[in-house]
Amino acid sequence: MSFASVQQVKRTIRGTVVDNTGLPVIGANVIVKGSAGVGTVTNVDGDFTLEGIEDGATLMISYIGYVDQEVAVAKGKNDYKITIHEDTQNLDEVVVVGYGTQTKVNLTGAVSTIGKDELINRPVTNVSSALQGLTPGVTITSGTGQPGSDGSTIRVRGVGTLNNANPYILVDGIETGTFDSIDPNDIESISVLKDAASAAIYGSKAANGVILVTTKRGKAGKATVSYNGNVSFSNVSTLIDRLSSYDYARLYNQLLTQDGASPRFTDEDLRLFQDGTDPYGHPNTVWTDYIYRTGFMHKHSLNVSGGSEDVKYMASAGFLGQEGTLRNSDRQQFNLRTNLDIKLSDKFTMRTNMAFIHNDYSEPNASYGGGSTQLIRQADRIAPWIPYKKEDGSYGSISDGNPAAWVDINSRKYHLLQNFSGILAFDYHIIDGLTFTLQGAYVTNIKETKDYRKECWYDDVNYHGPDQLGETISRWSRYTLDALLNYDKTFNQDHHFKAMVGYKIEKYDYRNLYAFRKSFPNSEVTDLNGGDSSTQTNSGYSRELALLSYFGRLNYDYKGKYLLEANFRADASSRFAKGYRWGYFPSFSAGWRISEEDFMENTHGWLQSLKLRGSWGLLGNQDAVSDEYYPYLPTLYIGKNFPFGGSVHQGITVVSHKVTTISWENSTNWGIGFDANFLNEFMLSAEYYNRKTSDIIMDIPVSDTFGISGTYQDNKGSLRNSGVEASFAWNHSFNKDWRMGINTNFSYNKNELLDLAGVNEIIDGYMINRIGEPYQSFYVYEVDGLFKSDEEAAAYEKQYGNPWSLPFKGGDFRIKDADGDGKLTDKDRVVKGTQQPKTTFGLTLSAGWKNFDLSVFMQGVTGTNRYFSRDVVGSFIGDTSHPSTNWLDAWTPENTNAEWPRLFLEENSISSPQRVNSSFWCMNTNYLRIKNVNLGYTLPKSWTNKLGIANAKIYYTGENLFTFDSLPFNADPESPSGNLDVYPISRSHSFGINVTF
Repeated sequence: MSFASVQQVKRTIRGTVVDNTGLPVIGANVIVKGSAGVGTVTNVDGDFTLEGIEDGATLMISYIGYVDQEVAVAKGKNDYKITIHEDTQNLDEVVVVGYGTQTKVNLTGAVSTIGKDELINRPVTNVSSALQGLTPGVTITSGTGQPGSDGSTIRVRGVGTLNNANPYILVDGIETGTFDSIDPNDIESISVLKDAASAAIYGSKAANGVILVTTKRGKAGKATVSYNGNVSFSNVSTLIDRLSSYDYARLYNQLLTQDGASPRFTDEDLRLFQDGTDPYGHPNTVWTDYIYRTGFMHKHSLNVSGGSEDVKYMASAGFLGQEGTLRNSDRQQFNLRTNLDIKLSDKFTMRTNMAFIHNDYSEPNASYGGGSTQLIRQADRIAPWIPYKKEDGSYGSISDGNPAAWVDINSRKYHLLQNFSGILAFDYHIIDGLTFTLQGAYVTNIKETKDYRKECWYDDVNYHGPDQLGETISRWSRYTLDALLNYDKTFNQDHHFKAMVGYKIEKYDYRNLYAFRKSFPNSEVTDLNGGDSSTQTNSGYSRELALLSYFGRLNYDYKGKYLLEANFRADASSRFAKGYRWGYFPSFSAGWRISEEDFMENTHGWLQSLKLRGSWGLLGNQDAVSDEYYPYLPTLYIGKNFPFGGSVHQGITVVSHKVTTISWENSTNWGIGFDANFLNEFMLSAEYYNRKTSDIIMDIPVSDTFGISGTYQDNKGSLRNSGVEASFAWNHSFNKDWRMGINTNFSYNKNELLDLAGVNEIIDGYMINRIGEPYQSFYVYEVDGLFKSDEEAAAYEKQYGNPWSLPFKGGDFRIKDADGDGKLTDKDRVVKGTQQPKTTFGLTLSAGWKNFDLSVFMQGVTGTNRYFSRDVVGSFIGDTSHPSTNWLDAWTPENTNAEWPRLFLEENSISSPQRVNSSFWCMNTNYLRIKNVNLGYTLPKSWTNKLGIANAKIYYTGENLFTFDSLPFNADPESPSGNLDVYPISRSHSFGINVTF
């Protein structure tokens, strides 16, 4: 027999890939299983051609949003029509969990996932903004709109400690602690581990939840090049309306006269303020016009991926240029990422990840420091009758300066952030189902801050200076080594086991260096050496931490019906003393896919899956002591003076008490829930959870006779978070042209303090921590309307007393005798809400018609409050305050039904938020926000094919378009309590394009 006669016959295979409506699927991947580099992509008609295919080969067809399909090449058959089905249920979706993956249908823990499609096409500069409202149980409060600085707070199932409550964030298994070091375009998926069953594998770092970010990787097949770019324009949408110079001067005169003083402004002054004919001597300066502008941003991302069965690659590069809405704030960011998967042999595979990000951003700075916060604060409080510039070209100013002048002289605070991360991992497939993995990772982060404060001459007399520069350089590095042994085997087709054991070592080091000089020859010299050496100061310190861990996980399922999972982790931290370093964190969970039972057979036509699940586990928190790396060690301070022998000597002493038994905070979690998929297009999930945190590290006060003043730290507190969360989704295609979807989520959380080291409450200003109440509740006097007249006010004062040494007057707040003892005291303060929301919700509505698609995303919160201080609405002080227009509706003897109190000079009324912390200023900040609107159009293939383009889409996106709340002034309800002097978030409009070659 000749050699040729035994060769396999190779021939050309042709086919068409269509969806369940019969329409061609354009751009589907068609590859030959097990053949490196043999594959193609369907064309505009869904057609494909493959040459040199042997009988018995298997074709693998895949397309985003559809179920993967395999088709065997039959002998003698050359033409194929292959139908792929939309993956509306995602039951076989692979979900990233700690140190591995699981199919979604077999999960027994509380894990939420966010895909890449929910992150793209949005003009966001950080991942946390894009995640807001997308998943239940995760509360994200926008921080600032400052370019380069996220500032958002992320809470998973409430605030679980009195200390650091941030979740544990990992990117491709590397701890980052923030989303600032990743480009949203590089993300493949995000998993949020919310309960102990899913998070216990991370032990002492998982008490506040875990967020796993997985970046994109290459897939076998033809090389794919994609570009995503957009430009956006943004404006500040939350500026409080403030009084004109005329109204402010008129009302200020009125108050001075009522107080027995002479009016400051003459009738001629008022006329000139009103008609605007003297812009230098009688201006109406709108200070925000001089510090804000229309922001502009352009983003570009280029991604190349592909490979064979043996080598798969992905490389991406991104650039972001941004001019912030606050003048002199900008950002230039560049990032690179490469992910490589190599099959070295049948036994060995290798993975490498490398990522680098360079983030260079700046913010305006006052001549005496404070950054953008100081600029915003002064623009909100400086009176409108102060001119931006006088007629001679000099600046108008108050004692705190002129914010517009700082913008003009380009006084800035510069920031540079560079982050590098690298992973090298080897997988050794020992036998069928048994794999050993060894992974090493290194990440380093360098941040430089250059706080240059330029001197400013406002005129010949008023001056802030001289030039001064403070430079801070901080660097941290983390080295980790993981060794994992995974076993995955099915016995008798019914019993499926998965087991994993692991070992981890981690080292972390941190260094900080600060240097300062002032009196530079001029404001153009910005190198530290240019300052006067006699003024120099410097400081620096370093810290080190180490962590040793053993962990494991066991999964078992019987016929995919009965699901069991157990996790265990043991951590030893160098932060604690010997004997207290080890923490042990187990978890157990179970699931029952009741839909797979024989007695549910009649439901298979409409019920695809119904799963009941429950879990219990214990987690730890070592980051509660983040400010003190070794809280059990007494710190010796040099330079403490003491008298001896009739003279003063310099010595070393301990200034704070330490407890050697201090150790982990512990969090016990349990929950029950269900997941259902039905009618081929509906998904419903709900869960009840209960999380108790004990051994919370607190500051414990000591008596003056102790010998060491202040407080010491110990594990004394406890609190509980409990609540429910639910999500619902529906996706439907009416015909080949029309499609629609709804995705919504809701969560309710109750936060309750249980123990505060034996005391009932701890009061701090207008905040209180009290047993039985939420953490950091507002503690204020309750306002029961306004006094209708001076006589009513006097009678009330006579009956209940007045602890504030300011006589009650008509139009003042009527403070309620809350405890009913017949007199007004500090015991009449009441708890009025908290900054933590009780409920959060999100809703996405999507629709499509032919090549058009539209989505509207809304999110909001309820059960939340903020306390607003004086500068928010201003007061009648003079040059150093700018009242809001709310005061035009203030109480007067002729307007006794007003909601706002009477006008008053400075702080001369109990209605002042600085004088009396009252419920009037503790306002409801519930809101509903139209977070995102996206309209896209996919260009027809008949257009793009001529240009060699596989797919192209143009889109418009609006971000933060509308906000509905009950605040009486135009402020962002997500802003923190206080003076609202944070960099505001913006409303933006973006236009972009996605192109795939």
